[in-house]
Amino acid sequence: QVQLVESGGGSVQAGGSLRLSCAASGVPYETGYMGWFRQAPGKEREGIATIGISTGKIYYADSVKGRFTISRDSAKNTLYLQMNSLKPEDTARFYCATGQPGAGLFLRAQAYDYWGQGAQVSVSS
Repeated sequence: QVQLVESGGGSVQAGGSLRLSCAASGVPYETGYMGWFRQAPGKEREGIATIGISTGKIYYADSVKGRFTISRDSAKNTLYLQMNSLKPEDTARFYCATGQPGAGLFLRAQAYDYWGQGAQVSVSS
């Protein structure tokens, strides 16, 4: 059984930082990707960062490039998202996910099979 459990969300002022964690267990892939997605009210789920499980290859959405950093501790089976220079428009529920996206689909939510319950991030101006 795959379990993904996010933690580390909260409320910060603009310009602040947060680090999200995703504790993973039962992931059935030796290859594939683990990624972070977010969804604001009334908007589609957006892929923001993903990392190859075996390759370590990383993709970022343009909206977070240079501000967010994804990393993975394979020994702890934990995925991280360090978020710096947060903006009010970053306010959303953030989800951890894993899957085997094909080429060009690395940040597409539909390409991921397993999801955590999400963690709320709120950024005030």
